[in-house]
Amino acid sequence: MVENMRTLIESIRAEYLRYKALGEAAMRQASDDELSRPAPNGGNSIATICWHISGNLQSRFTDFLTSDGEKPWRNREEEFDPRSVTGAELLAKWEQGWSVLLGALAELNDGHLGHQVAIRGQQILVHEALHRSLAHTSYHVGQIVYVAKAIRGVEWTSLSIPRGASSAYNQHPTGQRPEEHAAALSPPHPGGRE
Repeated sequence: MVENMRTLIESIRAEYLRYKALGEAAMRQASDDELSRPAPNGGNSIATICWHISGNLQSRFTDFLTSDGEKPWRNREEEFDPRSVTGAELLAKWEQGWSVLLGALAELNDGHLGHQVAIRGQQILVHEALHRSLAHTSYHVGQIVYVAKAIRGVEWTSLSIPRGASSAYNQHPTGQRPEEHAAALSPPHPGGRE
């Protein structure tokens, strides 16, 4: 019965994993120096955005069903401080947030979607909290992809359908499902950045 109760949760989890893979594929294209370099016009670096995503996921999904999503131990302002990190340090921080999220999702089933959780003292339904978090995360992953592409310039490798290849892709579409897209973005061997 629980297997049948995870349809929506699984679709949300799959979308999170798609965006996790997109972020990681963009980060793999950047050098350690580029990960910490401010975005064009003084925007946040990839490292800063990753610190924010990780802090947000850890705060929201630690004791997801039983405590406020804005934890007293979170220092959101510090997440936006400029920082210089290695790729290994960045991925370790990134994984801290994602592991908390994925652990929380593993404990949920669709029966939880109508329950309420608190974020900054405001009660919202679980499904609203999940969609809000997924949108927030995808927004910031989009920033990571944009910054990496801007920094890499002509050396950037497209993470979706390359420019000029839409017709060919439409004749043989692949990777439409989130899990297929995520798998296509993953490195061919386990671990680390390329």
